[in-house]
Amino acid sequence: MDNVITPNKLAHTWLEDALALLFGTLMISFGVVLLRQSGALTGGTAGLAFLIHYVTHISFGAAFFVINLPFYWLSVRRMGMQFTLKTFCAVALVSLFSDLHGRFIHIDQLNPFYATLFGNVMMGIGFVVLFRHKASLGGVNILALYLQDKSGIRAGKFQMAVDACIVTASLFVVSLPMLVASIVGATLLNLIIAMNHRPGRYAV
Repeated sequence: MDNVITPNKLAHTWLEDALALLFGTLMISFGVVLLRQSGALTGGTAGLAFLIHYVTHISFGAAFFVINLPFYWLSVRRMGMQFTLKTFCAVALVSLFSDLHGRFIHIDQLNPFYATLFGNVMMGIGFVVLFRHKASLGGVNILALYLQDKSGIRAGKFQMAVDACIVTASLFVVSLPMLVASIVGATLLNLIIAMNHRPGRYAV
């Protein structure tokens, strides 16, 4: 019995959660920079922010932060206050870092296809870090879970429909090769999450 590990012993401390939010958002935001530099995009709320950025030249960080604001009310109702506060901090940090990286890093030469794939890999790993510490980047995912509870609409199907709309709209703002690269990259991102964040895999 002395070797049994209880959930309380496994629970993350506030410092571990804070560092996870910092490191996870740094990785995601740098992935965003690579996608933006390549002229690529991704799905979900981040995909909407990319579309707004490409069409209006509003910074990705500002667009991403504002788009997520309406979803926090749903997050409180569906996921609880602690999850919502962590998610708000994660969104704010990604919004800040994605615009801040450009002040310290200047990329003169970049293979767009490679950068799109590598950017999605970084984002996928960053998402797993956030999910492991009970946080997310909010947006469409929260709305999908809320609609699933209220109306029975499958969350996965709803997110696929949203992503399909984003891809369709992106035909007017990105080249066809970069659209293909974006689809491959998004598939890779989701594969990383599916492989490393399965329900019941972790004790906490």
